[in-house]
Amino acid sequence: MIASNFEHARWRKSSRSGGAQGCVEVARSVESAAVRDTKSRASGTLSFDGDRFQAFLDSVKG
Repeated sequence: MIASNFEHARWRKSSRSGGAQGCVEVARSVESAAVRDTKSRASGTLSFDGDRFQAFLDSVKG
């Protein structure tokens, strides 16, 4: 999925960020996920296949 498809997405910041300066935000759809830098939102996003992003999250949580 092209990152521009996340233009109107609901972006979420981790509840564990605690207002830290260096956070990332994530937007998800059924097919993909996008990640961007909270401090530099206009700099672009990284897009990932939904299955691969879920595998990443499962790995981090484990």
